[in-house]
Amino acid sequence: MKESLHDYMKVGIVHFMADPAAMTGEGEIAASVARIAADEFFDAIEVTHVKDPAERAAVAEVVSSAGMTVGFGGQPLILRGKLNLNSTDDAERAAAIEALKGGIDQAYELGAGKFGFLSGPNPPADQRERALGLLADSIVQLGRYAASKGDLTLSLETFDDSTDKCALIGTNRLACELAREVRKAIPSFGLMVDLSHLPMQGETVHQALSETAEFINHAHIGNCVIRDPSDPAYGDKHPAFSHPKGENNVPQVREFLRGLLDIGYLRPDPAERPIVAFEVQPLGAGESTQTVVADAKRVLREAWRTL
Repeated sequence: MKESLHDYMKVGIVHFMADPAAMTGEGEIAASVARIAADEFFDAIEVTHVKDPAERAAVAEVVSSAGMTVGFGGQPLILRGKLNLNSTDDAERAAAIEALKGGIDQAYELGAGKFGFLSGPNPPADQRERALGLLADSIVQLGRYAASKGDLTLSLETFDDSTDKCALIGTNRLACELAREVRKAIPSFGLMVDLSHLPMQGETVHQALSETAEFINHAHIGNCVIRDPSDPAYGDKHPAFSHPKGENNVPQVREFLRGLLDIGYLRPDPAERPIVAFEVQPLGAGESTQTVVADAKRVLREAWRTL
């Protein structure tokens, strides 16, 4: 591709994965965000809950002054809190909805335009149809709450249903079935497709993107290890692309970008550039936020250069 990749996309980064300590919502998060915001390679950043109101205000000031597009990741709230939006227990599901409404409130405080989240656990086969209906109802409640406060867009990330997170929405086909139902009430609702999840989902890039073309509103690129369960990076850990046992590197990122172009998610000089965000984290000795982010940038540039 001769044009700059930045002509086609806003390159983003999942801050709380690049700096995993931020998942707790505590500590000097604004300073960590500022280090990424100072890198003009990134147009967008995804942050998560920040417990201290003063620190949250500081994060909002940093991303605003840097002119970044902001997304809010509700995934840590769900995973760390063991929340279940498709629970058959009414009290448990209500608690999950209320917790994510709190996340939506923070998303607005942080200036976010998109709210990412995932489904609850994958139940036994005989309960999945009911769980899918309950999940749809939960999302509609969240969508209506978000709409009552502004124009925040919801984006459900598809995960694995049997390898690591074992989520209900672990195939992109099922995600689209859900999206069709939710969009009857929340037309702006969309899906987030993550390259790092595709090997765990057992889907090719073509399968996943052709399936979700109608609904995709966010894209992540990352890596995973699935062939060696004894490896510390096994599962949904998002290791650096340089990991020797990883499934994704330049060829797979290039294929993903080509797929995003084929379905029209990426296009030359769009009125509003869509986001493609890195989701990588430091895991091994000698790795840091800086090294894994630099590796990811090199991989994206090379994948784009060789399209």
